[in-house]
Amino acid sequence: MAGDGGAATRRAAGARDGEAPGGVLSRGVVVLFAVACGTAVANVYFAQPLLVTMGHDLAMSPALVGSVVTLTHVGYGLGLFLLVPLGDVTDRKRLVVGQLLLLVAALTVVAAAPTAATLLVGMAATGLLAVVTQTLVAFAASLAPAAARGRVVGAVTSGVVTGILLARTVSGLVADLAGWRSVYLLSASLTALLALVLHRVLPRHGGTPPTPLRYGQLLRSTITLFARERLLRLRALFALLVFAAFSTLWSSVALPLSEAPYFLSHSAIGALGLIGVAGALAASVAGRLNDRGLSGRTTGVALALLTASWVPLAFTRSSLWALCVGVVLLDLAVQAVHVTNQTLIHALHPDAGSRLIGGYMVFYSVGSATGALAATSLYTVAGWGAVCALGAAFSCLGLLLWTFTRRGVPDPATGTAPPGTAHGR
Repeated sequence: MAGDGGAATRRAAGARDGEAPGGVLSRGVVVLFAVACGTAVANVYFAQPLLVTMGHDLAMSPALVGSVVTLTHVGYGLGLFLLVPLGDVTDRKRLVVGQLLLLVAALTVVAAAPTAATLLVGMAATGLLAVVTQTLVAFAASLAPAAARGRVVGAVTSGVVTGILLARTVSGLVADLAGWRSVYLLSASLTALLALVLHRVLPRHGGTPPTPLRYGQLLRSTITLFARERLLRLRALFALLVFAAFSTLWSSVALPLSEAPYFLSHSAIGALGLIGVAGALAASVAGRLNDRGLSGRTTGVALALLTASWVPLAFTRSSLWALCVGVVLLDLAVQAVHVTNQTLIHALHPDAGSRLIGGYMVFYSVGSATGALAATSLYTVAGWGAVCALGAAFSCLGLLLWTFTRRGVPDPATGTAPPGTAHGR
């Protein structure tokens, strides 16, 4: 009886710390992870529809206005390498709450910026601290049991997808109602509330014990992991290619839609992100398929869909329905590959989950930047058809990479690669 009482006490304590009976994260805590991730990552994209208004308000030159987005993404890239790995050597709960509170401060600086210089510093800091999103993804993966890790990562990634795609729409609407500064004040308030809730709700433990490494050793070990793990390098290349394709579409699609024959407003173009939220569904489905050992097949089907999506997208100038079909296919495919990637690489070394995901996301950032720069430049000189050809090329490269590497990479959970299933790729 005493043993039963002790077990009951432990179960109750686990429930208070966000776990359901049996060690699986409760659905409510998984949803909280997803909401926090979406809210944090949205801060990286809020500025895109607000640039003209910001420039007028602070008397910024066009070149300086463009640097707002650039500095935000530079800050995010630095944070992936410099901050996310800290999750492996410190208490993740304290790290998450601390980063969120610092993010509140950065957002407040942006909202109150009296000069362009202050705004740029605040945006760079916002990007740097918004990588708390990846700290949360690694935290959720470490807390999930192996049999449910794909489902949990998929659910949390759904929040990330939703945050990215709705950020532009929300910021445009809020700015129209109360000005661009209100966007960042609202985000700062919501982020502060999430920091309080996460402090009270997140489990006290981090799933895996902290690794006893100094900061310099921690950063070097991230590079060492890439040199040692072929699966990590392969999945990072998949990320680079699929997010180059993703960014090729989303960085340039406003250009043909704002011209003849549509002449759509910024609000109408931003609403296109609502269609893309369908990609969040793929994140959850892909996670469940990974838990069933179908990661290789999921990747191949998703890359084939990604390649096919550029066929309807090529007809954007003559049909909005074709654009919508292409957007749904592309977002479904990208998120399916992304969830599969994160699930597999975390299983390689659960004790290095933050370093693995942080390093992997650097390739995500490089791919996104490459796609955006190439697509906008290409549209100017060659038009929408050339942009679609570029996106299709990135997608085909991903499919070819999967075709030539789908055998011979062991599953990180079992160390085997069953013939014909591409189980672990």
